[in-house]
Amino acid sequence: MQTNKNHQDLLKSGSMELGITLSPAHLDSFFMYFAELIKWNNKINLTTITDAHGIIIKHALDSLSYIKGFAPSPGLRLLDLGSGAGFPALPIKIVHPEITVTLVESVKKKAAFLRHIIRTLQLSSVEILDQRAEQLASSLHNTYDIVTARAFADMNVAIFTALPLLKQNGVIVLSRGPMETLDSLDLEKYGLALENRIGLVLPYSDHKRMIWVFRKLRDVPRGT
Repeated sequence: MQTNKNHQDLLKSGSMELGITLSPAHLDSFFMYFAELIKWNNKINLTTITDAHGIIIKHALDSLSYIKGFAPSPGLRLLDLGSGAGFPALPIKIVHPEITVTLVESVKKKAAFLRHIIRTLQLSSVEILDQRAEQLASSLHNTYDIVTARAFADMNVAIFTALPLLKQNGVIVLSRGPMETLDSLDLEKYGLALENRIGLVLPYSDHKRMIWVFRKLRDVPRGT
């Protein structure tokens, strides 16, 4: 993917609209990421979005919008479910290197891409787990401060999958369509509270999103 000043300005100004200031080093990392994404996409299916404008808005800016749902801080542990090509977790990691990130991606070829891009960008404190998320509930129970998920078609499934991995007082951050509602899930029964819903339009687009933030108030035994 050829990078020009217009693309850099789009990412930089779009990020500023989301309240994020990108440095020249951040921009370099992002466009190195995009170039490798397109190169690998010729071999394995990572994304259907292959133009620079689309990648910037629908992948990078969409990923950075998750930061509206939590406050990154040193030592914070973030788990991303169904990471695919690394969205939203790797854009978040690029701008907040102080957090620790775990990417869960069970498709081996996609996990290989994630390992490659982590080496290429020289990102530290990033772990790849090439397993299904359901297999992690016992070994990583109550481990993470933040759980994100972008690939789940059903919000209830995303919440149920994230819940056992989350620390008490941790949060699940999901980005969904603006008209989506929570389907008959008794949050109190599962020790959760809906803390916030943040509506936004991705910069330089008409793509409306809703950031949902759920806080885990207490641990509930599985099978409840």
